[in-house]
Amino acid sequence: RRRLAPLNEDNGRFLLLAALIAAYLSAGATVFSALESPSEAAAQLRWNRTLHNFSRIFNISLPELRAFLRSYEAAMAAGIRVDALRPRWDFPGAFYFVGTVVSTIGFGMTTPATVAGKIFLIIYGLFGCAGTILFFNLFLERIISLLAFIMKACYERQLRRSGLLPPNFRRGPAVSGVGSLVGWKPSVYHVMLILGIFAIALSCCASAMYTAVEGWNYVDSLYYCFVTFSTIGFGDLVSNQKAAYQHQGLYRFGNFIFILMGVCCIYSLFNVISIVIKQILNWVLKKFECRCCPKCHKSSTRLSRRNAITPGARLRRHNVAMDADGQYDSDTEGRRLSGEMISMRELTASNKVSLAILQKQLSETANGYPRNVCINTRQNGFSAGVGALAIMNNRLAETSDSR
Repeated sequence: RRRLAPLNEDNGRFLLLAALIAAYLSAGATVFSALESPSEAAAQLRWNRTLHNFSRIFNISLPELRAFLRSYEAAMAAGIRVDALRPRWDFPGAFYFVGTVVSTIGFGMTTPATVAGKIFLIIYGLFGCAGTILFFNLFLERIISLLAFIMKACYERQLRRSGLLPPNFRRGPAVSGVGSLVGWKPSVYHVMLILGIFAIALSCCASAMYTAVEGWNYVDSLYYCFVTFSTIGFGDLVSNQKAAYQHQGLYRFGNFIFILMGVCCIYSLFNVISIVIKQILNWVLKKFECRCCPKCHKSSTRLSRRNAITPGARLRRHNVAMDADGQYDSDTEGRRLSGEMISMRELTASNKVSLAILQKQLSETANGYPRNVCINTRQNGFSAGVGALAIMNNRLAETSDSR
């Protein structure tokens, strides 16, 4: 009977993360239930008491009173309030609405009521959300590049002070082969620290503005900033909803800038934190390795050395390797040639592939873009990750293949 193959590292990491997320959700539900359930029960008791007292004092039956309250709830859902509020669907209000749609914040204080508006929202949000996610990824790429440039300048300055770098050193492809700077990348932990400090400073400044303009207390303002910047968007607190403000145009502009920068910064910070979580998962997986794995590894190594190559298989492997951007285990496969039945045409093709890879590596190194090639794995086009994960893998040290 054929034995099931063991889980690889990616599947094991995925299952471990799913289990941790389930445990995290359960723990969060337990904590919030313990914190908020007594308050909810007390509020419900007070409301029932108030309702019965109102019905008894003003001689109104409870069914009629509940029908009136349902109409009031429907009016609230439509955006009607007792106090005067700003129009929801004028151009500034509609612009605020579409901004919350494409950024996936979704406060919920404004929703389309017509069938045509709901259909248009589906089409509009499909392309708008996709374009905004692309914008967030491009922002992440540029903020990481900016931080890498600044951190590399600080690193070079430190090397000059310590005497490990020539005083006349200049950045550029011609001198990129200096031993102290080859393959240097910024630390993911340093980037996370910088982004965290910037996010905290931005939230504190925005909270000060909301406290002064909206009249909220500072804790509520901080809460609103996190809920908005992280695109959770509960909608219990929403800025820029009063009918009029002092310096209204300036406040609207500041509100837009704070939300835009906050969402971009928190998105970048979340992606960096996700890389750290991935490293922790890798560490946990290594700790969970079973004791029989070395024996299995030895047996699989012995099996791979026997009849590892069959006539015609090598050319298929060469094609896969060339499609994988030149990452090919030429040395290992070359050693496997001993004692195998293989034609001279396949051996010639192997030499051509190795020569092409060598020429490509030499060209990249000469142009100042050394490439770390992992010679023990064959990767497809998606192996380095897609989107934000690929950006982090390419630009941060702790996520590179060489570490």
